[in-house]
Amino acid sequence: MREIVLDTETTGFDPHQGDRIVEIGAIELYNHMPTGRTFHEYINPQRDMPNEAFEVHGIGPDLLIEPRPPRDGEVTLKDKPLFAQVGHKFIEFVADAKLVIHNAAFDMKFLNAELGWMNLPQLPWEQAIDTLDMARKRFPGSPASLDALCRRFSIDNSSRTLHGALLDSEILAEVYLELIGGRQPDFGLSTGSSGGGGSAGAESDWRPQPRPQPLPSRLSEKEAAAHAAFVDGLGDGALWKKLNQIS
Repeated sequence: MREIVLDTETTGFDPHQGDRIVEIGAIELYNHMPTGRTFHEYINPQRDMPNEAFEVHGIGPDLLIEPRPPRDGEVTLKDKPLFAQVGHKFIEFVADAKLVIHNAAFDMKFLNAELGWMNLPQLPWEQAIDTLDMARKRFPGSPASLDALCRRFSIDNSSRTLHGALLDSEILAEVYLELIGGRQPDFGLSTGSSGGGGSAGAESDWRPQPRPQPLPSRLSEKEAAAHAAFVDGLGDGALWKKLNQIS
């Protein structure tokens, strides 16, 4: 089973009010294990960067109303590709895999808006797995932010001083695996490859196989004779005799 853990960073909250995606980060899971394949792009939004958004993710100091040179950890965007230049590559990476997203409604809204402006097919809502919804159902009334879930599951997020799409995807993958029961919820019985090839494949169909040779009986001749004598003593109506007749 192939899944894509995904996060975006944006200029704001509403693509239909002019906000755009500025970063996409995604990692591939196969049978709930990372394959090493990732998708990561910074994107030129072709607009300014509001201070409020910049304070969250630190992306685009060159697009602030009062632009300035980047400091450590900050990424400029004027030289980055437009979404129209990476949209096809993103769709090819995602394909028909399930999308694991924290607060999926937000990211799906932006992704589908960008895809719609390119006249590309929309991502169906059914393709998304919302870890925020999963956390709220599992821990009702408790904080369900990504940071709160990291604390709950003892996941190290000390490097998350600012939001970043690829880093948040890596952290979210660990949170997701905890939400569904741990790193190997199938107890390692799956026979499908989890290597870095990354192409979508059918879910592994593991089945126990019969033994090449039946195990020898552990019943001694003496024990078998004693059992037969015991059954004879039960009379003709004994259930054991009826079962032997059926078999």
